[in-house]
Amino acid sequence: MTRESPHPAVYLALIVPFGALNGYLTVALAYTLAAAGMSAVRIGALVAVSMLPQTWKFLWAPIIDATLTRKGWYLIGASTSALGVVAMAAESSSAARFGLFEAVVFLASLASTFLCMSVEFLTTHTSGTRKGEAGGWLQAGNLGGNGLGGGAALWLAQTVHAAWVPGAALGATFLLCCLALRFVAEPVHRQDAEPATRPGAAGAPRARRIARELLAVLRDLWAALRTRRGSLALFLVFLPLGTGAASNLWSAVAADWHASARVVALANGALGGIVSAVGCLAGGALCDRFDRKSAYLGFGLLQALSAVAMAVGPRTEAAYAVFTMLYAFVNGLTYAAFSAVTLEAIGLGAAATKYNVFASLSNMPIAYMTVAEGWAHVRWGSAGFLYVEALVAVASTIVFGAAAVWSADRAVAASA
Repeated sequence: MTRESPHPAVYLALIVPFGALNGYLTVALAYTLAAAGMSAVRIGALVAVSMLPQTWKFLWAPIIDATLTRKGWYLIGASTSALGVVAMAAESSSAARFGLFEAVVFLASLASTFLCMSVEFLTTHTSGTRKGEAGGWLQAGNLGGNGLGGGAALWLAQTVHAAWVPGAALGATFLLCCLALRFVAEPVHRQDAEPATRPGAAGAPRARRIARELLAVLRDLWAALRTRRGSLALFLVFLPLGTGAASNLWSAVAADWHASARVVALANGALGGIVSAVGCLAGGALCDRFDRKSAYLGFGLLQALSAVAMAVGPRTEAAYAVFTMLYAFVNGLTYAAFSAVTLEAIGLGAAATKYNVFASLSNMPIAYMTVAEGWAHVRWGSAGFLYVEALVAVASTIVFGAAAVWSADRAVAASA
């Protein structure tokens, strides 16, 4: 292994803080708030608030591509995310002030976008034949971190009564993950290479160079999206397929399966994180052996089947553990397929911006499906929200199939 070509496992360590922050909110805090009487609708709304920066982060992704270094942005994101999770933990003890709590959640999520975009840029420099593997390791860290932030933090919250302790432990973990940066080489900015290829550019004012870089970022983005491969990939990740939205409500609906805090922490925390990470690695390997879009569709339908299986299964604590972990494994498959499809479509130039256009669009269905499924749970109970997710996934697959056929016919007609 060289610094220029690290093993993709390094991306697992780097992305852990991003997943852990989400896990803390959707598992540890969600369970605590649900036990205190907060409804699944309100918890779903809180999760949706955290998704807002993830949905719109492509707007500030060009800043990552045009300024500082990726490692510098990672350190900024990691440190501010650490402060954010401590603030979330401290504010949870007075969550009756819901508006303030929403603001803390939003700002913590916003901070995490800078960390995430930095790692995604570094991941794009993986060899083309290992895009699936890189995506698998990246999402293994994301979902494994989700389990860490959810399960370990919930266990701490149940063990130690000081509300700030789980947040402080996670914050310290975020800072430790920065050590993995030493194994990654810093890619060269286009503007750093400019003087060798564009005479006179070295003396240009910094503001003008950054503006020129931003324009180049937009050109790279348009070049990727105007291709059939890029446009189909973007459309695919925008569909509400393979979202894993039900997992954002597992803690809120645990009482329907008579699941205790211990089982919720285990199934959706440490053990669930391991299972989902295994799913990510398996999904990444499969995506390097099959067509990546087809794998994405297949994994999305498999997730729909797992939701239906849980809906028709018994309402027992054991069933809750088994089905949520099955869902976690399939969720790992779908997340790895998302990264593989995206890395294949975007190429290297302006990678932070292009990856996050895909990531932002993919976060939109996660946000609205979480809210919709929370509403469906209130209206139709524990089976209703699972059936809604499955039906939407099947419909999305049909829509994508029709779009793929239509675009292929257009391509044939254009070449005739």
